[in-house]
Amino acid sequence: MSIVSEFKAFAMKGNVVDMAVGIIIGAAFGKIVSSFVGDVIMPPIGLLIGGVDFTDLAVTLKAAEGDLPAVVMSYGKFIQTILDFIIVAFAIFMGVKAINRLKREEAAAPEAPAAPTKEQELLSEIRDLLKAQQDK
Repeated sequence: MSIVSEFKAFAMKGNVVDMAVGIIIGAAFGKIVSSFVGDVIMPPIGLLIGGVDFTDLAVTLKAAEGDLPAVVMSYGKFIQTILDFIIVAFAIFMGVKAINRLKREEAAAPEAPAAPTKEQELLSEIRDLLKAQQDK
């Protein structure tokens, strides 16, 4: 078997295709979550904490000299990234928790017992007849 045919067999397996689809959807979902956090969640939080924007927090380690740019440690961006992660993780946790609750409610709903089959009914009748004969 040639390398090309082996690769084709590998690439066409269901797991590889499913994984590729998952990665593409995950990347698109990541953009949605980033927009949700950055554009919907963070503005009210920023308003609640007095309009502080962490991304502007930085320490200049070395000032700009001529054509050389300043050396800046932007620790505010790091703090903002951590807050974004915590918010995203909490939102995902709440979503998974809601999905699990729905699954538990589905599983908790008892199914109606199955009706006895014809064979079971006949066996029950035979048992009852034999019991009635013994009692006589």
